[in-house]
Amino acid sequence: MSRIGKKPVAIPSGVTADIENDTLTVKGPKGVLSMGLSDLIAYKVEGEAIEVKPANDTKAARAFWGMQRTLVSNLVEGVTAGFTRVLNITGVGYRASAQGRTLKLQLGYSHDVDLDVPEGLEVKTPDQTTIEVSGIDKQKVGQFAAEIRRWRKPEPYKGKGIRYRGEFVFRKEGKKK
Repeated sequence: MSRIGKKPVAIPSGVTADIENDTLTVKGPKGVLSMGLSDLIAYKVEGEAIEVKPANDTKAARAFWGMQRTLVSNLVEGVTAGFTRVLNITGVGYRASAQGRTLKLQLGYSHDVDLDVPEGLEVKTPDQTTIEVSGIDKQKVGQFAAEIRRWRKPEPYKGKGIRYRGEFVFRKEGKKK
């Protein structure tokens, strides 16, 4: 029995959910999100909640149950509040600036790194060492934040690089003489 899957997903006021042709569509104040539905899971919109249950008693259906409920929950949360990932840049001379739909990173390479911001996402740079990626689709926000971080992962000796806010980087001691 999935502890997460048992809980129905609450639909807040101002949000509507419809199931048509194996697609769940959620509309809210921030936009519209949709998701393809699995045959192993039974979805039901009842009043102010969406119920997610296994369609049969197979091991695969039970394994999918909690994940599918979380994906439905992410749709509802995305159209109401949205998602944000904050990245911090550490290192001398490392900085970022958002210019329209482009994110310009200076990360110690001989060239600047220009990243195009995907559709549906918004990137802000409150200061030169902070990047805020926000949007309604949790997967897109996380993927773009990971692509930014990939350009300079935090290294363990000096701690330089791009890291998520709150991420702990284990620091190592340097070579001894």
